[in-house]
Amino acid sequence: MISDRQQMTIKQMQNSNRAQKSHRARKRSLLSVRRSRTAIMRSSQTSIWQPNLMRLAALCVLLSLFASAEFNVVHAGEVKTILGSGKDGFNGDQQPFRETNSGQPFGLVIGPDGALYFCEYTGHIIRRLDLEKQTVTTIAGTPGKKGFAGDGGPATKALMNEPHELRFTPAGDIVIADMRTHTIRKIDGKTGMISTLAGTGTAGFSGDGGPAEKAQLNMPHSIQIDPAGDLLICDTGNHRVRKVDMKTGLISTAYGTGEKKPAKDGDPQVGTPLNGPRSIDFTPDGDMILALREGNAVYRFPKGEAKLVHIAGVGGKPSLVGDGIDARKAILGAPKGAAVDVNGDIYLADTETHTIRVIRAKTGLIETVIGDGKAGDGPDGDAKTCRLNRPHGVFITKEGLLLVGDSSNNKIRVLPLR
Repeated sequence: MISDRQQMTIKQMQNSNRAQKSHRARKRSLLSVRRSRTAIMRSSQTSIWQPNLMRLAALCVLLSLFASAEFNVVHAGEVKTILGSGKDGFNGDQQPFRETNSGQPFGLVIGPDGALYFCEYTGHIIRRLDLEKQTVTTIAGTPGKKGFAGDGGPATKALMNEPHELRFTPAGDIVIADMRTHTIRKIDGKTGMISTLAGTGTAGFSGDGGPAEKAQLNMPHSIQIDPAGDLLICDTGNHRVRKVDMKTGLISTAYGTGEKKPAKDGDPQVGTPLNGPRSIDFTPDGDMILALREGNAVYRFPKGEAKLVHIAGVGGKPSLVGDGIDARKAILGAPKGAAVDVNGDIYLADTETHTIRVIRAKTGLIETVIGDGKAGDGPDGDAKTCRLNRPHGVFITKEGLLLVGDSSNNKIRVLPLR
């Protein structure tokens, strides 16, 4: 007979063997990722602004993080925190991801160099996550200091005031909706110098037909580059979507009248009031998707057509109502971020319900993919029980990773969609 002590020894050996196998599997996974990344880099002698190669390298690094002991294995439907200690503030650059303090991440995007860039709302800065080195650096603004200064000099010496969102131009420059300065700032991708692309720094409405830097904006919250390469601005305080022709530098009103009135299904795309335009993205077919914050609804502007289409939200006060039903009959939570997946599904940062919701392209139904409607901080794992706290930014990589600026938790989270 085997004694209790011998049974315990056998069990310990079995556990040890399982742990060693798991460790070897993780090492093989990481080695494979490193080899893939090396092969990618050796296969090209081009610059850092090679979008496809660098995005693939970034995906490899993210996957390696998920395969590591620290992050464990992540599957579709599981949320992981990739940045943030949970503390609002600044504890310096070059910190490990999970030890980095962050001042409320809002808009976020994967850059053409494969790094993750995001705005810090209360930190008044733009930061860059190097996914390979797993460190964070500040690329624009002065941590904890707000203002409007620095044009013509290094972006790291500038002052900003509550930056909300950022995008990359086709030329590799970064454009930023610097909300409280009522401007759109630009960081030159080659020199790192900052300038003002649109807005005078004084709130108001003026300048259509003239140079964008001489026009007035009113609390621009969100920006997007359209398929033609021009800049669209959610000029939220003016209840308009403004457009900057990136070749001529001229600004115009693309959509909205300035009136704070709700739009209706079938209204003309041009000349219809828009109640608080807040976030823009485009479908794979080139249709514009516009989320309205005060309007508490989402509209589609079909490419080449004259009328807009109501696709989600009934207006009214923010609420989490309507999962599993026609999105047009649902009540939203003042959506402040929108991102379209390659299959046409539309993901919303439904801020006031503390959730991420999706409008399915095939069915038109709406569902909640992260959160349960109550403010909280995780825990990581099952997306349906991972609570968020006033999320603002959403971004979907081409590889199917949903990135979320979990703003009031001072964290960035990721959810694999497939």
